[in-house]
Amino acid sequence: MKEKGQIFIITAPSGTGKTTIIKNILKKDMGGVGYSVSHTTRKPREGEVNGLHYYFIDREDFEKMIEAHEFVEWAVVYDQLYGTSVSSISRGLSSGKDLLMDVDIQGSQEIKRQFPESLSIFILPPSLDILKKRLQKRSTNDKMNTGLRLKKAVEEIQRCHDYDFIIVNDDLQQAVKEIEAIIVAQRANKNRRFPLIQKIFHI
Repeated sequence: MKEKGQIFIITAPSGTGKTTIIKNILKKDMGGVGYSVSHTTRKPREGEVNGLHYYFIDREDFEKMIEAHEFVEWAVVYDQLYGTSVSSISRGLSSGKDLLMDVDIQGSQEIKRQFPESLSIFILPPSLDILKKRLQKRSTNDKMNTGLRLKKAVEEIQRCHDYDFIIVNDDLQQAVKEIEAIIVAQRANKNRRFPLIQKIFHI
């Protein structure tokens, strides 16, 4: 008998290191931790693999999926479409996996609405100055794009109090450890574990 998987929503401003943190967690031997791969219309960045980091599809196919109600949530981010499919969540949870979901604030709200038991984690940069430097180092960003992303980051940071947990990514390994601790602790949460205990002990 398996416990049903748990959704962990992870949100952060662009350049905060969210993707790197998720990669590090997935490398850990935690057992049963998966990643909900989103769909996007943007082009792959260097090193990104279709089906592993994102499902890269064209806008026409994405819009067809919207019409068919195949997304739990979707959003427009910097003129590109991003969405989380119903099938990707269902497959993961039914297999008993804990799912890490990389979504923006709008997406996290919709997932929380449809999956109230999900837990949300907001990752913050150590400071706005450090975030600005990180954004400037990205080769895909010009000065205007950096300014736009920084402005959006400030707006997003104001919403961090809406999340269940807040992580400051000042030290990568410490940030990874804190999220690992959240996942492990939640596995022993009585609301998650008690249905399994009822079956075993006929309580």
